[in-house]
Amino acid sequence: MTVNEKQGVCYPQPKTFEQRLTIARDFVARFGYDLPLLVDGMDNAADQLYAAWPERLYVVDEHGKLVYKGRLGPFGFEPEEVATWLAQHVGPPKPG
Repeated sequence: MTVNEKQGVCYPQPKTFEQRLTIARDFVARFGYDLPLLVDGMDNAADQLYAAWPERLYVVDEHGKLVYKGRLGPFGFEPEEVATWLAQHVGPPKPG
């Protein structure tokens, strides 16, 4: 997508898990992402299980139960929607 090119977040398709980790680490550093981030293996098992392509937001509770499933991205990718859901079900974010 053009916006990805403008933001410099286009990467060659990773061929190894280490390359995937490098891209994930760049994302975390670039965008100050402070939530745990999991990286799918090269077999894409999580993608197959959750149908998250190209992107989708999920909330998993402390018991491992899926409690929120967002719509498929990029056009159904709504971070504000999941933030609202979290605020309603968990409470507002705690200050820094």
